[in-house]
Amino acid sequence: MNRAVITHAHSDHATPGSRAYLAARPGEALLRARVGGEAAIQAVDYGEAVSLGGVRLSLHPAGHILGSAQVRIESGGEVWVVSGDYKLEPDPTCAAFEPVACHTFITESTFGLPIYRWPPQAGVFAEIRNWWAANQEAGKASVLFAYSLGKAQRVLAGIGAPPGPIYTHGAVENFCRLYRQAGIALAPTTHWASAPASTDWSRALILAPPSANGTHGTTWMRRFGPVSSGFASGWMRIRGARRRRSLDRGFVLSDHADWPGLLAAIRASGASRVWVTHGYRAPMTEWLKQQGLDAQAIDTRFEGEQDETGAEPAEAGP
Repeated sequence: MNRAVITHAHSDHATPGSRAYLAARPGEALLRARVGGEAAIQAVDYGEAVSLGGVRLSLHPAGHILGSAQVRIESGGEVWVVSGDYKLEPDPTCAAFEPVACHTFITESTFGLPIYRWPPQAGVFAEIRNWWAANQEAGKASVLFAYSLGKAQRVLAGIGAPPGPIYTHGAVENFCRLYRQAGIALAPTTHWASAPASTDWSRALILAPPSANGTHGTTWMRRFGPVSSGFASGWMRIRGARRRRSLDRGFVLSDHADWPGLLAAIRASGASRVWVTHGYRAPMTEWLKQQGLDAQAIDTRFEGEQDETGAEPAEAGP
């Protein structure tokens, strides 16, 4: 591919192999970590227009992770917007979602069912702190699984005054370093391998990617002694999701829009035509048609939320 326009640096949206990349400036370092330090990346400010292939193109905040962007494309008086992944909840680790007026809106629908409605995030962070404190009383380490890019940093930004030390899996720590370099305030962390042999893991919160909850992860987790495991994900909204992953606790925290958020974003775009990708496309498309919109489901290469169901970048290490 000669040029790729990148919405954000998650592995199902940014892959090596293109000759050149266009991305929002706040996400440039994350993209380089994904596609290689020597990659030809043109980084632009949010709202900065460029000419590409005869069309006017600009990137606008999506509120998903640091540097995430919607893509606005204008040609011949017609405006299309590709949402990428997005959320409307406030998040101190990235620029807030910005509605962009358009004629056609291409939206994700990862959580496109009415059952997906996120609780107030302040309450979720309080639940995580209370779980951690209860584990300390029980003499157990607290292992919290959260996607290494975006979700883990959001937890660290929202956890408040931690009741103990926070350690990280290598994949998480690598991205935390880039967030801090971008000026994002996170709770202090230490890579678990840097901890002394005498570390009392029962005081600790250990942040790890979902992939660390597999066969290899079982071996990795043994070093922490007795543990209680939790998972921060929108999928925890459904009963049984925690049980299928053999988790002790599930915390409903997603970097994607919930059902009300998806509908609010679509309304704010003012679009009369909506293309729906990823996740629950059919129910969302049908609902939009009932509201009088010209809506259709669109196939894409990746279907579903790989980021929160366990897929991890190749460079993720312990």
